[in-house]
Amino acid sequence: MHTRESSNEYLDYQEQFYSDEVNYIVGIDEAGRGPLAGPVVAAAVIFSRAYINKDINDSKQLSEKQREKLFNVIKENALAIGVGIVDAETIDKLNIYEATKVAMKEAIKNLNHNFDLILTDAMPLKGFDVPVIDIIKGDAKALPIAAASIIAKVTRDHIMDELDTKYPMYNFKHNKGYGTKDHMNALKEYGPVPKLHRYSYKPVYRASIEEVSLFDDLK
Repeated sequence: MHTRESSNEYLDYQEQFYSDEVNYIVGIDEAGRGPLAGPVVAAAVIFSRAYINKDINDSKQLSEKQREKLFNVIKENALAIGVGIVDAETIDKLNIYEATKVAMKEAIKNLNHNFDLILTDAMPLKGFDVPVIDIIKGDAKALPIAAASIIAKVTRDHIMDELDTKYPMYNFKHNKGYGTKDHMNALKEYGPVPKLHRYSYKPVYRASIEEVSLFDDLK
């Protein structure tokens, strides 16, 4: 059990749901709904009821260094972790909201552990035999959701870092696919990359019709 003190309060919203019938709670969250390129990634995490870690928090409140460290801590201490990844092509076909649901369901499917309850960060999910509770700002309230936000974010960041080595002109290592100034300038100069950029997003669509992409042969 992790008991080291930090400036963060222990996220204990999940405690109210434990009972004789509820022993294993899944926390689930995603990363990558807003970017113009790359996948959306969801993660599902189960901790033991006794596990406490005051350093785990909403991934958006942590530095990259803190997230990387906690990524390993969570992997070492979680009872189970599942990850779901949905690519840009599927996002374009379904829309980002539905694609996020697919990624979350895939993450839960990949847990390889039994569970009694699912807590999500404000995302309603159907199709499970256990209750699903969507919590507004759940990643800042419930430990397993916060942990899932870290796993999802770091996993996606690593994917974008790998893509940066293949497509360095877009500077994915630093913008992670978001519509930053450097990314927008690269889109104007080189055009979007098929199967990597999200053509259903307006900036990408505009770039695709304004410029002939250097990567059109990938279609």
